[in-house]
Amino acid sequence: MANLKEIRNRISSVSSTMQITSAMKMVSAAKLKKAQDAITAMRPYANKLTELLQSLSATLDADSGSKFSAERDVNKVLIVAITSNKGLCGAFNSNIIKEATRLSHEEYAGKQVSIAAIGKKGNDILSKSFDIISNDSAVFDDLTFDNVSKIAESLMERFVEGEFDKIILVYNRFKNAGTQIVMTEQFLPIVPIEGEGNAHADYIFEPSKIEIVEQLIPKSLKTQLFKGVRDSFASEHGARMTAMHKATDNATELRDQLKLTYNKARQAAITNEILEIVGGAEALNN
Repeated sequence: MANLKEIRNRISSVSSTMQITSAMKMVSAAKLKKAQDAITAMRPYANKLTELLQSLSATLDADSGSKFSAERDVNKVLIVAITSNKGLCGAFNSNIIKEATRLSHEEYAGKQVSIAAIGKKGNDILSKSFDIISNDSAVFDDLTFDNVSKIAESLMERFVEGEFDKIILVYNRFKNAGTQIVMTEQFLPIVPIEGEGNAHADYIFEPSKIEIVEQLIPKSLKTQLFKGVRDSFASEHGARMTAMHKATDNATELRDQLKLTYNKARQAAITNEILEIVGGAEALNN
């Protein structure tokens, strides 16, 4: 059994760790509220805009289709992996890395797969196995629509120029503080809605349908990427808050066990001293 000084040092160390994890939990909880409100307010708009664009795209003739909906033989694939810049958030980053790796080895096996990293953690790990064409980790320092739009414009330009035949987004979708869902979305080319759906709804277009679609497409794509980054941002704080909560609970349990061990060791030491005194007194009497 460790001596009393060693146990006291361990108790002090665990208590310090518990204070850090508890503080990180509260910080993440405060940031989560703001991030959650932002993605909750944005999601209906982004989904409806994408739905409208896909519905209108489905009604266009093939000759009048947008350059962003051009279907090509898939030989070069770009996976946009959205992770975080910091760790201590459980399996948040590793889930994205695993999904990006799975897509490369299974769904797009034999294709030329590249990675566009948004987040330092994904870039650090995926760069060991993939060709990283860009690393936009700095976007989380000032997460605005304009900054994300620049990334989306770069992706759109690469697709139009034929540098990639398909672009996929991989990110964590925020459900609640304890649940993040790994999402895989096709960014480009745009996928029209299959079937009838609202494709033949009675709309009046002013100006022409083609002009409207051509104007909506860039905005819709920028909004789609911004929603993915916002979702990931909220998921990160939810995952970190949950991870730090569990770490605090584990530290509390370990500290309590160490205190119990310390009290037992201290009691054993006192008992031994009493036994030695009693034994010495008996020896003198004899």
